[in-house]
Amino acid sequence: MKKIFCILVIAFSSIGVSHAQIAGGLFVEPMMTFEKGTGDVHFPAPFNSSSTNLDGFGLGARLGFHIFESIFLGVDGRYSMPQFKDSSLGQEIKAKSWNYGPVVGLQMPTSLALRVWAGYIFDGQLDPDKDKNVDEKFTDAHGYRLGAGIKIAIVSLNLEYQNIKYDNTDISQVGIFNPGYSTNNIHLNTSSWVLSASLPFSL
Repeated sequence: MKKIFCILVIAFSSIGVSHAQIAGGLFVEPMMTFEKGTGDVHFPAPFNSSSTNLDGFGLGARLGFHIFESIFLGVDGRYSMPQFKDSSLGQEIKAKSWNYGPVVGLQMPTSLALRVWAGYIFDGQLDPDKDKNVDEKFTDAHGYRLGAGIKIAIVSLNLEYQNIKYDNTDISQVGIFNPGYSTNNIHLNTSSWVLSASLPFSL
């Protein structure tokens, strides 16, 4: 999927470079988000998986260019501070999360416009606060995001589905031990719905 998305990005980029000056231009799109999702922490055998929940507000922005006011291509970055719950550890704590990647979409060139897009998440991390003598951070994120929105005048109201896998985990503390190591034997998979309000405008 990553290779296919990269090919599409390159194709749209080639079109954009040749037409941007006569039929499009740069845009920026700041946004405010609310995420509600679930996940699973997978441990090596013989340990069982742990279910998780993520809920919270965040901020984001897209920067890129549009073509004929109908196609847009850019980079999408997100930062959030969700509430993180882990069933096995009994944790209910704050966390910090960020991710970024390319996005490509279509929109109607009207004041009242339907918009759809898809994005690939190249990297990111989720860092829950230390709790119950456990300090861990999930890193090396990758995944995808699909979204749709309605633009009314200058505001776009959006709904997205995202699926993110964190392939590595940094362990700073477990109980009285401070191992300070990174492992790919513990990983986190999350699926979330994201509501957002954004302000797409041309530069």
